[in-house]
Amino acid sequence: MKVFIAGLGTETNSFSPIPTGRLSFEESFVSRKATSIRPNMFSAPLHEWRNATEQRGWELIESFAAFAQPAGPTVREVYEEYRDEILKDLAASQPDIALISMHGAMAADGYDDCEGDLLKCARQVLGAKQTVIGVELDPHCHLTQDMLENADLIVAYKEYPHTDSPDRARDLFVLAADTAEGKIRPVMRDYDCRMLTMYHTPNQPVRGFVDEMQQREGQGGVLSLSLAHGFPWGDVERVGTRMLAICDDNAHQASAVAEEFGRKLWGLREALAVEWPDIPAAISQVETFVPNGKPLVLADFADNAGGGAPSDSTFVLAEVLQRNVKEIALGVFWDPLLVKTCLDVGEGATLQARLGGKVGVMSGQPIDLTVTVRAIKHKMTQLMGKTTMLMGTGVLLEADGVYLVLSDIRTQTFHPSAFTDLGLDLSALKAVVVKSSQHFYAGFEAIASEIIYIKGPGAITPDYTIIPFSKRDDRYWPKVEDPFSSV
Repeated sequence: MKVFIAGLGTETNSFSPIPTGRLSFEESFVSRKATSIRPNMFSAPLHEWRNATEQRGWELIESFAAFAQPAGPTVREVYEEYRDEILKDLAASQPDIALISMHGAMAADGYDDCEGDLLKCARQVLGAKQTVIGVELDPHCHLTQDMLENADLIVAYKEYPHTDSPDRARDLFVLAADTAEGKIRPVMRDYDCRMLTMYHTPNQPVRGFVDEMQQREGQGGVLSLSLAHGFPWGDVERVGTRMLAICDDNAHQASAVAEEFGRKLWGLREALAVEWPDIPAAISQVETFVPNGKPLVLADFADNAGGGAPSDSTFVLAEVLQRNVKEIALGVFWDPLLVKTCLDVGEGATLQARLGGKVGVMSGQPIDLTVTVRAIKHKMTQLMGKTTMLMGTGVLLEADGVYLVLSDIRTQTFHPSAFTDLGLDLSALKAVVVKSSQHFYAGFEAIASEIIYIKGPGAITPDYTIIPFSKRDDRYWPKVEDPFSSV
């Protein structure tokens, strides 16, 4: 057996002011030897596929892999160049199995569905070769018809935060191998749940839903189940939640199981409609909190770089300063200019700093502060499950009891190490504000007295009824109460 592995992806926020170009990919990950580099969330599957291929004594073809921090649409020529590099290798190798790690919500200039386009082109270059094409996706994907028609197998991570990308890669490899060896004949069908929201898997009711999905897999011909959450800030026709079922040689069963689980999710919708505090209300909770060795952890949801936000917004910081809150840390701010200034003056220096508010209106206004540089560290990383995410050069600033973590690489806050590796003792603080939507949860849950999600302004504000879509209709919950109605 000949196994081909590759990767290409980013999560595209159609409303982000930051374009995704060549430098965006190169800053994150571009390689033809991805399996020789320590794995991140998107490259981890390639490591798993290499190991599984070698264990079976099969031939491995490792192709191109590139991933970029989420932002606006990818520059057309960059997408086409990267896509064509993978297609060239695919055409030359004509493998028995092709496994590709992608996001599922990547768009480029002229392409609303990069994953579907790549898969469609892959089928064309393979010609008559009956290659098994398997794809691993982030659940915040747009499950499109081109993806379903041109892949044999699609498996999405089940967890949010996405701690299970290596696990799902192993699942996908076994399914692809069994397909290539004629043991199974996978058939995929999806169901439109007509919903658009966040599904936090550590908490009920989503925890139980995911557990039930996993219990059903491998039972009575059900090969795999994936919940495609959808990425709400992608302005594409198929944005929304879809349930995917893969069954063994039974399209009717796949359709029925996808609908069964989709309807179960629909029945949970009211429990998913959680009201979060706005910024003033969240900071009021900090003011009244009595320190107990575990800080409050507040999620600045709307300024999550992992959703395409700038990660330099100042809305929460402005409230903290206006109310004179102390013993609080905020980060990670993307501010390479200020990082460079701090490198110039060095640790221990005090300076007048202008922080954040640089990218656009979604960033708020820049804030001028007198700060002391408490720590600088190069080549910082953060854990995301079992994978490693780059942070670049990190800087810890203090402004009279307010601690600020900066980096020169745009990234969300994944782990307490973003603060503690710079010498900050989080147990001594009242609160930590993390620029992240949910990926912080796995790392911060154990050290938090309570986790509070903030409903505030920014590039991915969590109000799914006001997103200005231009390419899909309004028939989704919570935009309308009954999107299944024919009225």
